[in-house]
Amino acid sequence: MDTQAEHSERDRSSEPPAGSEERSRFSRVRGALTSVRSRRRRILVVGVAVVALLFSAFVVQPFLIPSGSMEPTLRVGDRVLVNKLAYRFGSGPERGDVVVFDGTGSFVREDLDENPVAALARGAASSLGLAEPADTDFVKRVVGVGGDRVVCCDARGRLRVNGVPVDETYLHPGDTASGAPFDIVVPQGTLWMMGDHRSRSSDSRDHLGSPGGGMVPVERVTGRVDWLGWPPARIGGLEGTGAFDGVRAPGGAHG
Repeated sequence: MDTQAEHSERDRSSEPPAGSEERSRFSRVRGALTSVRSRRRRILVVGVAVVALLFSAFVVQPFLIPSGSMEPTLRVGDRVLVNKLAYRFGSGPERGDVVVFDGTGSFVREDLDENPVAALARGAASSLGLAEPADTDFVKRVVGVGGDRVVCCDARGRLRVNGVPVDETYLHPGDTASGAPFDIVVPQGTLWMMGDHRSRSSDSRDHLGSPGGGMVPVERVTGRVDWLGWPPARIGGLEGTGAFDGVRAPGGAHG
């Protein structure tokens, strides 16, 4: 038996196949590139999320409409875009504006408890319009500003603001200005808020006997609803109203 030949065969069989080292090196490089691409994707996703949160925190915030209290102007499931810069440069909310505000201390108790972790998660999702807003967030229409006297109702069932009757063409079909009479003067620095679907809206009227009398401090306003962002058939700017054009300020100047 040719033992030398046998040893030669064994030696050759124990050597790595031709090109295996190159293939191994290629696999390592490919794995490294895949890992780099994966890290880059994660960084990109985190970066986009951070930019979106910052944008919604300071400029425009999506807001999911959870109820029918503002129908027909806003419908359940609408996603509106809230202009958070609308009142940042000296101007304040005006009669007829549709706004989002924090109702803490006016529409809900100051001591409303919520799990901090759940509140953080909900806040992040709602700030992107992906979840219903917090229980303290509301969307209503400004009907009275500081100093206004708002009375319901005249002989034709209309609100009167500073003695001027208001034709609220935006009200839900079949609704009246209010099912319950009231006569209030809005303190300076606060707002009187009402929903467009008056028969289904829990608004300032429901908190007349509460601390603050249903008045919302101006500083609690998050921003003005200027655009509809969803569904596609409703995308566009929110239509304004001329209902309060004839209302004058309490002192007699044009309001």
